[in-house]
Amino acid sequence: MITSPLLDRCPEGLPRVAYVSADWFAREQATVWARNWVMLGRVADLPKGRMRAVTVAGVPVLIARDAEGLVSAFHNVCRHRGAELCKGEREIGRLITCPYHAWAYATDGRLVSVGHATPTEDFVKEQNGLLPVSHLVWNGLLFVNLSATGPLLPDVGVEALDNWPMDSLVTGHRHERLLNCNWKVFWENYSECLHCPGIHPELCDMVPVYAKGIMALEEVPEPSETGTRLKAGAQTWTPSGAPCGPVFDGLTDRQRLVGANFATIWPTGYVVAHVDYVRAVWLEPVSATQTRLVAEWYFSPETLAQPGFSAAGVASFASLVLDQDGDAAEMNQRGLASPAFTRGRLMPQEYEIHRFHQWVLAQMEDQ
Repeated sequence: MITSPLLDRCPEGLPRVAYVSADWFAREQATVWARNWVMLGRVADLPKGRMRAVTVAGVPVLIARDAEGLVSAFHNVCRHRGAELCKGEREIGRLITCPYHAWAYATDGRLVSVGHATPTEDFVKEQNGLLPVSHLVWNGLLFVNLSATGPLLPDVGVEALDNWPMDSLVTGHRHERLLNCNWKVFWENYSECLHCPGIHPELCDMVPVYAKGIMALEEVPEPSETGTRLKAGAQTWTPSGAPCGPVFDGLTDRQRLVGANFATIWPTGYVVAHVDYVRAVWLEPVSATQTRLVAEWYFSPETLAQPGFSAAGVASFASLVLDQDGDAAEMNQRGLASPAFTRGRLMPQEYEIHRFHQWVLAQMEDQ
């Protein structure tokens, strides 16, 4: 017997201040974002022998990939006087060398040289290496964690994408947009489908159950009639519904039937595995009212090698859906700017938003 996830009440949502306050945002950065795994894209897209500067929870971080392909992550700060080690992306060379006073570090973080300085006997080189940041690679995707105190990717089973050849896929398309909304607004929109009939006509045509405002199979008494199946004749999320290349071997009947298999990883992003390609979407909070959204599409080399193949053309369907979601999130944020709004009331179908709100509050409660 399927247990309905629908709420048996209409609980209050988060207060308005959670979406507009710089102070609340700073607390989230120090807790939610600094204590959980944050997605940075595919490891393979950082070439060997290069390093890249990123920002995680407002903290400058350096990602390095040595000549052998081994990845390391450090705070992007020299141990000498705190200079930035890397801006943008550049070659490592033999060592990670500070551009200010030429202190140089091995890619494992060891201090190798202090440039032209002449330290005295009280200076211990072994105590002045780079400060490490925890990192992991999951299905070819790189994650970092400023604290690494939480469980491994707690909102997704490590086996979620086992049937897809993740390590052999190649990035074919990237979509990026600066959203004028709080990062939680985007997650809330992701977590319900009551908006789908009015916001996503193309998606509702592709996935007819969404046209009923239903997100999950378990929401209705007769799941056989409302599964998250694609429309007749469609196999995947492409403009035509036809696979863009060879279908992956080893998928289960359920995985093929669903057509879009989601792995959600709070707070950072989600991965969607289709029968012919995989895409990842992640968020980068910029401020209380701005969020950078990044999406990438991953294909097999055989698919990309097809004559006339257009990765952008394949991505156009999901890109349209993402932009519709982005527009809706910005509309929501504009309304939240009104001081007349104090907090919302969730409907029974917004059970996943309620769970998300409780998770955010639990992350912040000891701050």
